[in-house]
Amino acid sequence: MLRYTARTLLAAWFILSGLFLLSRAHTDRNTFLQNSTEGNGRRLSASDQAHTTQQLLQRYGLDVPLFYVTLGSAAATGHISWRWHGSRNQYHQWFRQLLAGDLGTSYRDGAPVTEVLSQSLSYTLPLTLLAALGSMGLTLALVLWLSHRPRWRSAWLSGLHVLRALPLFLLATCLLLLLANPDVLAWFPTFGLGLEVEEVAWWQQPGRLLYFLTLPTLSLVLVTVPGLVVQLNGALQHELEQPYIATARAKGASSIRVVRHHALRNALLPTVALLSELLPNLVAGATVVEVLFALPGMGRLLAESAAAQDYPVLLGAVGLVALVRVAAQVLADGLYRVLDPRIRTHA
Repeated sequence: MLRYTARTLLAAWFILSGLFLLSRAHTDRNTFLQNSTEGNGRRLSASDQAHTTQQLLQRYGLDVPLFYVTLGSAAATGHISWRWHGSRNQYHQWFRQLLAGDLGTSYRDGAPVTEVLSQSLSYTLPLTLLAALGSMGLTLALVLWLSHRPRWRSAWLSGLHVLRALPLFLLATCLLLLLANPDVLAWFPTFGLGLEVEEVAWWQQPGRLLYFLTLPTLSLVLVTVPGLVVQLNGALQHELEQPYIATARAKGASSIRVVRHHALRNALLPTVALLSELLPNLVAGATVVEVLFALPGMGRLLAESAAAQDYPVLLGAVGLVALVRVAAQVLADGLYRVLDPRIRTHA
């Protein structure tokens, strides 16, 4: 497990390094300087503008080469040559700060990236955790319910296949039009979290937060559950046809006990692969949901950072998503070992 974790972390490091080099290589300095100095309200002289430009480049580490070596050509001879810059480069400074837990500074407002991410995570974590727990709970309940009602199984699976084909944006928009529309049913709010509208007591904040997160969470659950149900139901029906199930029934085990204590445990093994993708998919889906419902979370932060070319925040957010994927894979391996101790992860 330690070797596997080390390999996945190494892969995450390669991904982050590639993203950093690509983002810095495509950073338009003129656009960056314009975004960093806009709103000062006064016209600078040529000397003041040059001085301000140099200060900004030094502040954000853009005044040094990008990597340890660069490829250039000599002006006199025209020959292409490699030039070594040592540790005085942007990648070395970024990696040293990353090891110290410093993700840099935002280009937009000058705030530390860790502070910006932690503020957004305080809203995204409740959304994704509620969606994950709701998806897993609803999947298990629906599959167990269908296992005892074979006549309803075909109709329900057909409906789930239709629901599975709907994109998240369309599904969330339909929920808004049906359940947050004064002309139909105005049961839920259309956007925001309601915390900025009026102050509520601390013991009322969880309930209010849950009320405003109902439609975003329901959107993520409805787009996730169909795939899990179809996979788990197929695996469960396959297990119910195995010889050990006939043996359990011959010993007098009830239908409920056969499903819950014998078949379900083995049927969960193929579904763990989908569960390992559940958290990363929910984080990716939160981008659409948070933009649509105007929630100040990671998804909205990713969209705004990409639009504003705020690469430090964008890189930190993408790195966090990569770490979530690594954690989900490690969790899936742990679930495999719990469900079936015979399974071992080989290096």
